[in-house]
Amino acid sequence: MPAVLEGKVALVTGVSYDGQIGQAVAKKLAESGAALAICARTQSNVEARAEELRQTSARVLAVAASLTDEAKVRQLIERALSEYRRIDILVNLAGGLTCYKLAVEHSLDDWTQELNNNLLSAFLTSRAVFPHMQESGGGAIINFARAGLPQANMVAYNCAKAGIEALTRTLALEGRDSGIRVNAVAPGLVDTASNIAAMKPKDLKRWAKREDIAETVLFLASQAGAGITGQVIAVTGAGV
Repeated sequence: MPAVLEGKVALVTGVSYDGQIGQAVAKKLAESGAALAICARTQSNVEARAEELRQTSARVLAVAASLTDEAKVRQLIERALSEYRRIDILVNLAGGLTCYKLAVEHSLDDWTQELNNNLLSAFLTSRAVFPHMQESGGGAIINFARAGLPQANMVAYNCAKAGIEALTRTLALEGRDSGIRVNAVAPGLVDTASNIAAMKPKDLKRWAKREDIAETVLFLASQAGAGITGQVIAVTGAGV
């Protein structure tokens, strides 16, 4: 029986550090038969993740790029298309929480950086991929929102992730006649290496697992999720 993503090409952004969601998602898609293009800001990090995947016989293109730079995004898409001739799946994982302080303490740079890293990056990559998916008859874009209500000290991040939900639903409407499905995964607390190091939990029983997130991405990227678009799917483990 063929792998569920056999013959598909997946571009996954934010595949940088060991023990993070990007690593888990890229691994799951490769195991499911997809050829991969993976991206992070730092060449050494993305190459390290690519080499791990190549050890499992996955076909992987590693590209370092800043996804808040329109020209760099265009170059990333061109590299992937040059290598594979198509992009069937886009997973917008780049971003994360970098500014934790009261709203009145956010500088303009804090605000701009957090929105750019989390929202502008997803917009630029989605916009760049969209015409190619339209030409090839469809595709799947999976964005990353956040589960639960907004929390204090994260105003720019909260607004960026709210923007991701709006971006997801808008692109789903604009892509439906072209067979482009656009959804978002909204994790709660996840057992990433960085979360564990920062929060030092006594146990992880109520946290979502990286594997849970990767399985949800696979579902949305595959034929199993063919009837789903414009949705935000929360993955919260036991409901932290």
